[in-house]
Amino acid sequence: MNRELLTIIGTAHVSEESVNEVKDAIYEQHPDIVAIELDRGRYAKIKNKMMGIEEDDEISVTRIIKENKVGLFLVNTLLGYFQSKIGDEVNVDPGSEMIGAIEACEDLNIPIALIDREINITLQRALNKMGFMEKAKFAYGLLLSIFGLDDDEDDIDIEELKKSETIDDMMEIFKDEAPSVYEVLVHERDAYLAGRIMQIPHEKVIAVVGAGHRPGIEKYLDNPETLPDLRDLEVINEKKGIPWLKILIAMIPILFVVIFFLAFFNGINITGNIYEFIVISMLMGFIGSILSGSKIQSAIVGGVVAPLTIIHPLLAAGWFSGLTEAKFRKVRNSDIKNLTKIESLRDLWNNNIFRILLVVIGTNLGVSLATLVILPSKVFIPLFMKIFGGWKIFYI
Repeated sequence: MNRELLTIIGTAHVSEESVNEVKDAIYEQHPDIVAIELDRGRYAKIKNKMMGIEEDDEISVTRIIKENKVGLFLVNTLLGYFQSKIGDEVNVDPGSEMIGAIEACEDLNIPIALIDREINITLQRALNKMGFMEKAKFAYGLLLSIFGLDDDEDDIDIEELKKSETIDDMMEIFKDEAPSVYEVLVHERDAYLAGRIMQIPHEKVIAVVGAGHRPGIEKYLDNPETLPDLRDLEVINEKKGIPWLKILIAMIPILFVVIFFLAFFNGINITGNIYEFIVISMLMGFIGSILSGSKIQSAIVGGVVAPLTIIHPLLAAGWFSGLTEAKFRKVRNSDIKNLTKIESLRDLWNNNIFRILLVVIGTNLGVSLATLVILPSKVFIPLFMKIFGGWKIFYI
C-alpha cells in the first residue's frame, strides 16, 4: 500500500450522501483495490441481500442461552436496533455505502479487501472489559434511548455528524461515558483497520470506513511504530482482577450447604427446613416466571429447577425457563427489525425477543429474592441460631 495513493473515505452508515461519495470516488479513481469496513460474516449477509437470497429467518435463542451468549446477543441486537432506527428516520438502509462500494467494484472488476475484525470478537472483548457499574450505566443509557426518555429531541443531521469537530465531540462524550466500550469499539478497531490496510499489497487503495474511525486510522498510518500486533487484538481475553461479586454470589449457596450439614451433625432435625427450602425456592421460581408473562410450562420448569440452581452457583433458573419459553416463542430476524417500530408497551410485549428475555430475568429475580431475603430469614438464620444455641441466648 502506497500511503500517498491511499484515499480514506469516512462515511456515515446511514447516509445517502456517503453512498454517492463512495461510488463517485471508485468510478473516478479506479483504484487497484477497495478496502471496506466489513468482516466476512457481515459481507456475506450484504451479498445475500444484494442477490435477493432469503436467509433463515429463525434465530436459535436456545443455542444463545445454552452457550451463555445472552449478553453478546443483546449488545449485537441493540447496536443493530439503533442503526436501523436512524436509518428509518433518514430513509436509508444501514450499510448502504458498503453496498454502493461493492456494486461499483463489481461493475469495474475491482477486488475487495475485508479489513474489519469479526464482530463477535469485538463485542465479547468489550463485554469482558466492562465492569459491573459501567455495564449498568451503559444499559441504563440504552434503555432511555429505546423508550425515547432521553432529552435530545433534535432532528438527526447525518452529514453534520461526519464533520471532524462533531466527531471529536462525540468521541470524547463516548470515551467519558463508557471508556471500556470506547477502547474496544473505537481505539482497538482504529488500530485493527489501520493494520489491515497496511497489509494490502496493492499500490492504489480506497478505504471505506466509518467517519469516527478515520482520524485514528490516519494517526496509526502516520506512526506505524505505534501499531499493536493485530493477533493480540483478535484474542478474547478473560476479565482480569478478582471477581469479588462472583465470589460473593458463589459463597451464598456454599453457606447454605454448610449450615445444613452443621445442623445435621449437631443432631438437629432438618427435614422440615429442607422441605421449606424446596417449597420456597420452587414457589419463587414459578412466581417470578409467571409474573414475567411466561407460559405455564416455562414457569413450572423454572420452579422445579430453582432449588438446584440456588445450590449450584453456575446455573440459573431463568436459563431453563427461558429455554422452555423459546420452544413456544420462535424468535425471527423480523423480531429484531420490529424493535425499531416499537411505539408502545403493547408493541414491546408482543415482541418475542423481549418476552423470552423477560422470562429469563423474571425467573432469576424471583429466585434471587428467595436466595437473598426469604430463605435466610425463614430457613437458614433460625437454623443457624439453633446450631450455636442462639435461641437460648435470645430468650435469656
